[in-house]
Amino acid sequence: MLQCQAEPTESTDSTSDTFSQDLLLDSLKPTEDNIPGPFHRPNAPYRAKIVPPLVDGTVLIISGRVWGYDIKKPLSNTVIDIWQADHAGHYDNDDPVRPPAKGSFKYRARLITDETGFYEYETIYPGHYPLSTNQWRAAHIHYKVQHKDYSPLITQLFFKGDRYNQGDAFIKESLIIDLTEKKIGSKSYKEGIFNIVLNK
Repeated sequence: MLQCQAEPTESTDSTSDTFSQDLLLDSLKPTEDNIPGPFHRPNAPYRAKIVPPLVDGTVLIISGRVWGYDIKKPLSNTVIDIWQADHAGHYDNDDPVRPPAKGSFKYRARLITDETGFYEYETIYPGHYPLSTNQWRAAHIHYKVQHKDYSPLITQLFFKGDRYNQGDAFIKESLIIDLTEKKIGSKSYKEGIFNIVLNK
């Protein structure tokens, strides 16, 4: 997993050379998988804003690139399916008594990487929720990543410093990223980089 690495810089070298220099090819590994959980829904809309307007929570901007492990190049036209809990730890389909309306997709979306393998979306910091009386899920965002030439990947994104990281049985160290606070006037948001490497 490539986490918190510098993005490839503009260069006259080939993409493969830039990948080797900036992303430490000798230590490159495919992104680790993770459980899908029970709340995935197919056919989410294609959009770059995951949450409804003006919802509560800390705004996050998450970006990254998708790479092919074998070719050491970015993968364009990769479909990334994303879903998460709201700030209070609820998914839009976690209440069987009140299922989401047909065509309503909250806190979920699909993205397609550009010609440089790049993706970016706006969301909020996900809330925590209990699995039992003494076990909580750390804040996380689910990913399903698909490219025609690679095996599908289902994984999760976690955040450094989250108070429930230590107790989450599903967390993997390679899937944790740093967040950096950015300010615009009196307001602020956090941003992070989550690069993904697909394997055959």
